[in-house]
Amino acid sequence: MAYVINDSCVNCGACEPECPVSVISAGDSKYVIDADGCIDCGACSNVCPVDAPQPE
Repeated sequence: MAYVINDSCVNCGACEPECPVSVISAGDSKYVIDADGCIDCGACSNVCPVDAPQPE
């Protein structure tokens, strides 16, 4: 199951460099995860200060 970033994202960017498969990128109002490439590792969730990345 892929992770998604919910609306509590504050655009801090902490998640992007932690993704081992580089599927996180900056969106218009929050970061986004390409669900097709997500390996469900949770690395993004572990560093997020607002718990925005959640399993889909």
